[in-house]
Amino acid sequence: MDENHIVGAAVAVADANEVLYAKGFGVKDLETGEPVDPETIFGCASVSKSFTAMGITQLADAGLLSVDAPVIEHIPEFRLKGAGDMSAVKVRHILSHTTGLPPMTRRQDIIDLDEHVRYIAGADYELLGEPGDYFSYCNDTFLLNGLIIQRKGDQLYRRYMTRNILDAAGMNRSTYNLEELEKLGNLSTPYVYNRKEEKHEKQPWPVLGTYEVGGGVRSCVLDLMKYGQIYLNGGVANTGVGIASSEGLKRMWTSPMYPTGRKTWYNFGLQVTPDYAGTGVTLAEHGGGQPGVSSNFGFVAQRGITVAVLTNVTGVPAGAIWLAAVNVALGLPLHTKKSVEVDCGASPRELSRFTGFYRCDEGGQAELFMDGDALIVRREGQEFEAKASDERTLFFEAMGQQQVFRFYFDESRSVGGLDSTSKPWAVLAGSRMLRRIADSPVAPERLST
Repeated sequence: MDENHIVGAAVAVADANEVLYAKGFGVKDLETGEPVDPETIFGCASVSKSFTAMGITQLADAGLLSVDAPVIEHIPEFRLKGAGDMSAVKVRHILSHTTGLPPMTRRQDIIDLDEHVRYIAGADYELLGEPGDYFSYCNDTFLLNGLIIQRKGDQLYRRYMTRNILDAAGMNRSTYNLEELEKLGNLSTPYVYNRKEEKHEKQPWPVLGTYEVGGGVRSCVLDLMKYGQIYLNGGVANTGVGIASSEGLKRMWTSPMYPTGRKTWYNFGLQVTPDYAGTGVTLAEHGGGQPGVSSNFGFVAQRGITVAVLTNVTGVPAGAIWLAAVNVALGLPLHTKKSVEVDCGASPRELSRFTGFYRCDEGGQAELFMDGDALIVRREGQEFEAKASDERTLFFEAMGQQQVFRFYFDESRSVGGLDSTSKPWAVLAGSRMLRRIADSPVAPERLST
């Protein structure tokens, strides 16, 4: 925990019937020194996306929608600038970040989902491609699922989700409502670690506006075990309430939409890894990050296991902690990985074609430049030496994990395939597509924009 500047964390593991392990580590607040316990509430951030996908599944079970229907069937006013036939954008595309819309400038001041539809229609952006062509996180199109839930469920999104998932599953220490947090008590304090000054900085609980659809659940690991058990018990919560059909929930993690790595896919609010480590089982999970939040939740349905990790510091390896807990539960070596990139021995000239400055409107950016024969990635104030594992993929080590960048090239301009001078037009850095906007080196003032 000290190595990664984690202030507090909680971990829980459960099977279909009971909690097998639950423990808090570190403290909720650096000033009070109060210890974390399994009922301590943290932000869940994008772990919330699977909750929304479950809400869509409920409505599909009721015959109120189909994930293969056009979004405009439910939101007729939905428009993407530069798109042709809007009926090509299906509900499954907004569930899986494959609409073609890149990450947008974040507008947390918008609190009305209808207004957010107008923001998407009027904003300035260039589409990545046609629906289904590319995966790239876009919180702005994902939140359209919340508007569909609101319209088809005939009540406010937050009210629908609270009644039909949180309350129905007995998740009594979980909420979308910031005003309820103080009443619930036993809260973690969110922190960001300032690497330059080598200190933690306290953060307010984020006010998300319409982005609560993809990041608004605040919960504890014990409640997340109740949530995970819904998937393990065929859609039935341990309260005895039927939440969703077994078939509907299974579609969330067995209908791969787009590959996000060598062995991982993004489905409906969940990332999946089929045949993990040759075991024949599928990992279904989602991580999350906000100011003062790093989280990871998921399950292994074939083995009847669900695991959650919550922490109160931005940018710490909650996913690695989660995977280690899963490995223990599955009886695998602790450090088993989903996949491992291997240096292919690219020459400095071959590495140099990846150089450039990449960014998206949401704020993510990366600069890649040569330092002698080494390719350096500069991101979030840190620098890492990158290696190539093939002609489209770079990797580097950060916080004890491999970080992978997958590049896209305009092959229509290449004759006979890629060569050492071909330049990428974009990179999938983690879960977000960043466009290449300039050569490297980049002027320092450009990096601060």
